[in-house]
Amino acid sequence: MYVNHCQSPLGGITLASDGDAIVGLWFDGQKYFGAGLPRTCQTEELPIFQETRRWLELYFHSKRPPDFTPRLRPVGTKFRQAVWDILLKIPYGQTVTYGEISKAVAKENHLTSMSPQAVGGAVGHNPISLIIPCHRVVGTGGSLTGYAGGIDKKIALLTLEGVDVSPFSRP
Repeated sequence: MYVNHCQSPLGGITLASDGDAIVGLWFDGQKYFGAGLPRTCQTEELPIFQETRRWLELYFHSKRPPDFTPRLRPVGTKFRQAVWDILLKIPYGQTVTYGEISKAVAKENHLTSMSPQAVGGAVGHNPISLIIPCHRVVGTGGSLTGYAGGIDKKIALLTLEGVDVSPFSRP
């Protein structure tokens, strides 16, 4: 496993890779930081890290989303993978609720319902922040709850994407 570090307008970011794809991207110190990483990782400069830093640079400094996505390989249960796949489909500059995601997961699995709380757990344990856009998920009542990087970062990311955050409430 390999790690690398970069800076963003919102603070330091740690990247993790299996050598081929990104397996982790965390704001330094965020909740679940480094979850799933072994105790020892090699610090290397890999092409996947260069590509991911280019994605982050475009994301933070452009008025549009990057037109490419680095190779991603998040590790998690089948359920979490299903939730993360849905997160990847949330358009730039838009938000969805935990309830909407739970309905989508239920539909894909031919179930009548799915717990929004279970979806919240999967969203909260997303190992690849920003690229898998968990910051675009809000509470059904308009609460900005549930971002492992912190509510201030969630607000900054949504604002960067042009989302009007004034109707949302802070927990």
